Formats: sequence, C-alpha cells, structure tokens
Amino acid sequence: MNSSRSRPRSAGRTTRRSTVKAGAVVVGQVARDLVVRVERLPAPGRATTVARRIERLGGKGANHALGLHQLGLAVALVGVVGTDHAGDDVLHEADTEGLDVAGVVRRGETALLIDVTDDDGRRLLEDVPSDALLRPEDVERTASLFDEAAVVSLQLQQPTDAVLTAAHLAAEAGARIVLDGATEDDGDELLALADVVRADATEAAMWTGTTIRERADAARVTRSLLERGPSLAAVTVPGQGDLVDWRTGRVFLPYGDSPVVDPTGGGDAFLAGLVAALTHGAGPEEAGQAAARAAASTVARLGGRPELGR
Repeated sequence: MNSSRSRPRSAGRTTRRSTVKAGAVVVGQVARDLVVRVERLPAPGRATTVARRIERLGGKGANHALGLHQLGLAVALVGVVGTDHAGDDVLHEADTEGLDVAGVVRRGETALLIDVTDDDGRRLLEDVPSDALLRPEDVERTASLFDEAAVVSLQLQQPTDAVLTAAHLAAEAGARIVLDGATEDDGDELLALADVVRADATEAAMWTGTTIRERADAARVTRSLLERGPSLAAVTVPGQGDLVDWRTGRVFLPYGDSPVVDPTGGGDAFLAGLVAALTHGAGPEEAGQAAARAAASTVARLGGRPELGR
C-alpha cells in the first residue's frame, strides 16, 4: 500500500537500539495493572477483604503484544511509560517477556489501570495522564521498526494524529495494518489504509452509527466497514459472540458455556489470536476460530493477561 502523505523524519533521538527483528509492531497503551478480587464491594464507609491481588504489566497495547508473542511472533511495542518506579517495573517485565521495548518512550508518570471484580461483575478505574499518550514524534522516532514488520496493530485509544503517523509508516513498509477500536477523527483515512479492523459493539456504533443487538446488525456493520477499505472486519454481538466477515464469507463464533471469571483482556486476546493466525497463513475462518479460543482462554482467568500458545 502506498500513502500520499509525506512523513518528515523527527529530529529527536530514539529511546534505545532495537535488538529484536519484529514480525509485528503494536502501537498502544502500556500501563501498570492492579487487579483486585473481592467477594462483594463494600458499602460506603465500610471495608472488605481482598481475596486476590495482582500487580503487573498491562494496558491494551502491552496485552495484545504479549498475546502475539506467545503465539509465535517477534513483537516490538511502541508506547509510553513513566520515568517512575512503575515505569521501571513494567518496562523490565515487557523486556523479560521477550518484547522489543526499543519503541517505548519514557516521560511523566506511568498509566495505572485498576480492575476490581466481585460476584456481580467488573469495574475498571483508569488513571491515564496526558503524558502517557503517544505523540506523532514518538512514533516517528521508531520508524525503523516498521520497516521490518509484517503486521502493524494500532490501538485507537491513542491520539489519532499519532495513530495516523503509525498507519502511514506501516503503509509505506507494506505491512498488514490492523485497527483495534474506533475513532471519530480521520476514521475514513484510517479505514482506507487498514487491512483488518476489530471493534466491540460500542466501537462499532462509533464507526457506523449502528447499534448491534443481533447478528444481523453485526453483519450490516461489518459490510459497511469492508466497503470503506479493510479486507476483514470483526465485531462483537453483546452477550452472544463475534462475527468475522471477509467479503467472500463470514463466520459467527458464539460464546461457549464456560464461566467468565474476568472479561478484562478478552478483546485483546481475540485480536492477538486473529492476527497471529492470519500472519501464520491461516484463512479468515480458521483465524476467527483461533481468535475465539484465545479469548475464551483469557476470560477464564482473573486479570486479563493472555497466556496463549501455538
């Protein structure tokens, strides 16, 4: 794919030299995850005992990158962590897990995500300082990573100007471009560059204005997305499953009967399974089935951290 937009090289320095040849580049959030399991949330003014606590590397970008790496891809991560101790910890953990962290910028405070689950469900508290979001110049400094990538996955929770910078770098490198989420800014430009797009029901409504309640709604959404550029689209039907559409066919992947311990990270794992399978040469239906297995494995455990294997 070719881009009509020129990309000036940033004069800024890179964070460190890349040591891993990336099969994939993931552009997205890197954070400190705090996962807390309680039997029931306390009433105001009361306390309760924490049954389980997990602190570790997290964020959508990091979780997706970990899933891809676990499924056989060398992965470079492009994101932001703070100059604080939490930044030291998550960067060390990402490096230890085998991710290339050359594209991770350090400034400010590390984003913190607090996942509280009880018998009634899950609540997510987010502290994401503005400095923890990517800027176009951050992405420009990692241009060499894109040159070696077979696939580039873009988390659309990041500012659109930074995502567009990454999309054009990926297009110039001839990489498969994957969009995760939705944006109301420059959406048509991003979709025109993309090969794969995945969205939950809320994100799908942002893309198309269509509320997904049934499979027929999801089919209308995926067809609309495919008409705007991608060759494969996957969307969620709330409470039912995921629809994967690739122009010449589609498959619906219903949720199984296994209990869901924590839905956190299910979408990240689904996307990792889908992208890894496509990169390894699977067809769309087989890739969709791999994605469903990855998601089911992840939501069966507390914390949203993928633990996948080929």
